[in-house]
Amino acid sequence: MTQQANTPIYDVLIVGAGISGIGLGIRLREAGFGNFVILEKAADLGGTWRDNTYPGCACDVPSALYSYSFAQKPDWSRAFAGQAEILDYVRDTAQRHTIPDYIRFNQAVERAQWRESKNLWEVQTGDRLYLARTIVACSGYLHEPIIPNIPGLKDFQGKLFHSSRWDHDHDLGGERVAVIGTGASAIQFVPEIQPKVKHLTLFQRTPQWVLPKPDHPIPKLEENFFRLPFTLNAWRKTLYGGFETFGIGFRKPALLRQIQKLGEAHIRLAIKDPALRDKLTPDYTLGCKRVLMSNQYYPALNQGNVDVFATGLQEVRGNTLVGQDGSECEVDTIILGTGFFVTEPPIADHIFNDTGESLSDMWQDGMQAYRGTTIAGLPNAFMVLGPNLGIGHNSAFIVIEAQINYILSTLHTMREQQLSRVEVKADSQRAYNRKVQKDLQGTVWNTGGCSSYYLDKNGFNSVGFPWSTLEMQRLLKDFDAGSYSLTPASQPVF
Repeated sequence: MTQQANTPIYDVLIVGAGISGIGLGIRLREAGFGNFVILEKAADLGGTWRDNTYPGCACDVPSALYSYSFAQKPDWSRAFAGQAEILDYVRDTAQRHTIPDYIRFNQAVERAQWRESKNLWEVQTGDRLYLARTIVACSGYLHEPIIPNIPGLKDFQGKLFHSSRWDHDHDLGGERVAVIGTGASAIQFVPEIQPKVKHLTLFQRTPQWVLPKPDHPIPKLEENFFRLPFTLNAWRKTLYGGFETFGIGFRKPALLRQIQKLGEAHIRLAIKDPALRDKLTPDYTLGCKRVLMSNQYYPALNQGNVDVFATGLQEVRGNTLVGQDGSECEVDTIILGTGFFVTEPPIADHIFNDTGESLSDMWQDGMQAYRGTTIAGLPNAFMVLGPNLGIGHNSAFIVIEAQINYILSTLHTMREQQLSRVEVKADSQRAYNRKVQKDLQGTVWNTGGCSSYYLDKNGFNSVGFPWSTLEMQRLLKDFDAGSYSLTPASQPVF
């Protein structure tokens, strides 16, 4: 599609209207950057909380921490909010800040390419071309489901769907159902569907550490307390401090092995059958994979209509599923709880530098960025929840808001110094990542004895953040111009 003479030039183009994109939009408005647009591939905002509507879907971070610091909510209904309530919160916050006015729905980015001759990004969707001085990828990493390449799966004659694309029109009542994968989603929906189905078979490639979940309805008295001045923020800071203390264990795994005893007791108390208990007990250090919490998962597995196959799925023959250990079962429906593309984010296939090299090509040996936010070779570009900013112990909002601060600091610098182009130096990015990888060596993700989404196909840890979120906030507080190549503008910008 060719550029029209009247095509507007946005100061900032945001890809994705989930928590990151909405939060950035709010902060841009507050900072006086009103010339921006948000491109959203779907017909509604909300990101992962819009897509994941499976039964039992809920947050595994306390509600008081799972919100923007500038838009805290005093009246959560539960200590750990469910999907519908979180989505309502995100929608309500966006509406109160008029963010939907800036969103263009049904605009999936097909190609975003930097044009060096113009110092602009050209962003092509299915039917429109957008021009922008800067681009921010807020597409997250929990939205593109992994559909495993298993022989015969495509030819399965029954019902097949991924947990993040739940088919609410399909009645599971009285059916024989197989669940492939036993990660964060499965431990939430399995207890919900177990009482309804005729028989449930779980294909568990690797058992998970599951801790008790201190969830409860929030009584009116507690809600009224949090409406008093300063109380909600004080509670939020208390929770943050507690989780940050827990996070020390990710850097010193010997501490996590003490907390692991709680997981062992949880299994021992809930699962009386020794054979089932053996299947469900991990042989790696707690924290190596994502730490899960549930009070209902183990009791559901105790029921007479549930089988746990401690094996991956090898092939599908008609309606028969065959495990890698030869186990077989016949089913009517397959539900994939197989997760998302984390180390290979799909947006990387759609972002290109001036010479036409994709971000996927640039990352073929592993994702890398500078402070998880900017990438050498891609000027005027930012990524929220980028490489090596994954934490296993606190709220994603902490990461998102830290990055938003860094992006805004960069934009302020570009406006104040009238810069048309900023690009992190390749040497700065290499030096930063050398230190990241060095300090990741002793973390539980690298030493805990498991394979997880923290490690890519080459065994490279391109997800984990090796330090505290206090250090993350310090690193992302201010734009550090010395690490960048800066180009003055020939005419006024921003």
